[in-house]
Amino acid sequence: MSGLLALLDDVAGIAKVAAASVDDVVMHAAKAGSKAAGAVIDDAAVTPKFVHGFAPARELPIVGKIALGSIRNKILILLPAALLLSAFAPWMIVPLLMLGGSYLCFEGAEKVYHLFRPHAPYADGQAPQDGDVTRLERQKVAGAIKTDFILSAEIMTIALAALPTGQTIWLQAAVLALVAVGITAVVYGSVALIVKADDVGLWMARIGHTGATRALGRGIVAVMPGFLKLLLIIGTAAMIWVGGSIIVHGLKDLGWPQIYDWIHHIAVDLALMSPTATGFVEWFVTAFFDGILGSIYGLLLIPLVAWVIDPLIHKVTGAPDSGAAH
Repeated sequence: MSGLLALLDDVAGIAKVAAASVDDVVMHAAKAGSKAAGAVIDDAAVTPKFVHGFAPARELPIVGKIALGSIRNKILILLPAALLLSAFAPWMIVPLLMLGGSYLCFEGAEKVYHLFRPHAPYADGQAPQDGDVTRLERQKVAGAIKTDFILSAEIMTIALAALPTGQTIWLQAAVLALVAVGITAVVYGSVALIVKADDVGLWMARIGHTGATRALGRGIVAVMPGFLKLLLIIGTAAMIWVGGSIIVHGLKDLGWPQIYDWIHHIAVDLALMSPTATGFVEWFVTAFFDGILGSIYGLLLIPLVAWVIDPLIHKVTGAPDSGAAH
């Protein structure tokens, strides 16, 4: 009997350790996922354009294909790469984060730039494909998965960098896997709701049993175009803010803390002037200056990409220029 009690006590101890480990994984995953908020918002804002123009019946299948490609990117490629990076070259994490931050700043600044100087039609040299809808769908899905790969790499790197040092490889793997699955579900679940919202609104407007239901449906249909534009604005702002923050923190970690210290001092001084909203004011001021610096940095990258990086990629791969500043 005493042996059985000892065994049960051991099992209870193991269960407590396992529960604590699960709690650690969930806690670290939540913190790491929150750090990647800007890239997540942009991912959700960018993806709906890839289903634009297709029949309503194909919208959810296309979103599903992109989501499947996204989870493959994260689990089969990026997660092992992140673990190898953490184990053998942790010094590369900050430079890679800054590279991803540079991408976010460039993409955000380019979107702002093209508000004032729009793309010429087919500036990338690719006219729309006619006739073969299946082929066009495959091209759209492939393009979305490529875009997702870049954003997913940034999300996974941010999540890895957010983990405390000294964690076991198994906890790192579990946290990154949870972040990968959770963020993919949030992003593409949100995308599915967004792309079908107008159809739901139209259905409610047509067959709603009450006047209020029909009015709500008409309201959803009327609001969605403006909501999509607002989402793009929020996504662009998030890209620039997060990208700028990554660059500022990266410079600090590499031994150039001057910009970080300058922003931090201003944010703290202004926060102290607002005792009822100290935390919010400090966050807002920091985000504001991160966004300003991210915008300037991104605008400086546009000619570099257009005149150096794009032509180099074109020469090496034969792929058409992206038309960054055309």
